[in-house]
This record gives sequence, C-alpha cells and structure tokens, in this order.
Amino acid sequence: MMKQAQQMQAGMLAKQEELAATDFEASVGGGKVTVIANGAGDVKSITIDPAVVDPEDVEFLQDLVLKGVQEAISKGKEATAEEMKGLTGGMGIPGM
Repeated sequence: MMKQAQQMQAGMLAKQEELAATDFEASVGGGKVTVIANGAGDVKSITIDPAVVDPEDVEFLQDLVLKGVQEAISKGKEATAEEMKGLTGGMGIPGM
C-alpha cells in the first residue's frame, strides 16, 4: 500500500512538472488580445492587436488584457485539475 502511494505521488509530481512547462493560450476580444501562460500560472506573453489600442478607451484594453490573463491561467488550472483527477482516480487528495 505504501509503495503504491509513493508511486502515485511520484507520478503526480512528474505530471505537475509537465503541466507547469505546458503553455496555455487564450484569445479574447475576437482575437485582439492573446495571452500565453504556463501551467504554473506564469504569464509568458501578451500580444495586442494595434487596432484595439484607443487612447480614448484605455479601460477597454485593460479589461481585455485582464480577461485574457485570467482565461489563460484558468485553462492551466483546469488542465492540472483534470490530470490530477485522472491520476488519483477521482479521490479528493488535499493539496492536489
């Protein structure tokens, strides 16, 4: 039993490392803002279409960037949760 738990833990750590290195992309505003974040939640890049830059409406651009960042990070968290659920057989293990 202990050996199985250690194997499960090793598998989960390996999967977490793999997901942390995986990029997740989110595009918002009809593709006007694209954000890439890794599975660890680190934002790697933000691309903004110059057509959406309007000095008279900075709040719109700020909202798009925020939404893009949130969506990219959320995709990484969802992928991690699904992988962990698969590895644990759906058992609710605290911290995973």
